[in-house]
Amino acid sequence: MTQWIDAAAFDDIEDEDVMRFDHAGQTYAIYRIDGVVYASDGLCTHERVHLSDGLVMGHVIECPKHNGRFDVRDGRPLGAPVCEKLRTHPVKVEGGRVLIGV
Repeated sequence: MTQWIDAAAFDDIEDEDVMRFDHAGQTYAIYRIDGVVYASDGLCTHERVHLSDGLVMGHVIECPKHNGRFDVRDGRPLGAPVCEKLRTHPVKVEGGRVLIGV
């Protein structure tokens, strides 16, 4: 069963940007792209660096350490050195709040 966690206000996330959210010992990355919100685990699968420090380009997050890239919609790796998929999470927006399914 999915537990929905209130992560942020929708307006607190700039379009074409990423924000860090920590909950229960886990780090998440929340992305807003063209008004749509996505969420993933917050650490790169290659070197465990915070993706919230990375660069968002379209539907791609680029890790700040070695420039590995992931598609934020499904977590698939798009460029070396990352080869392991990034876990993504369901998201919904209700009442101006971003909720992440964990």
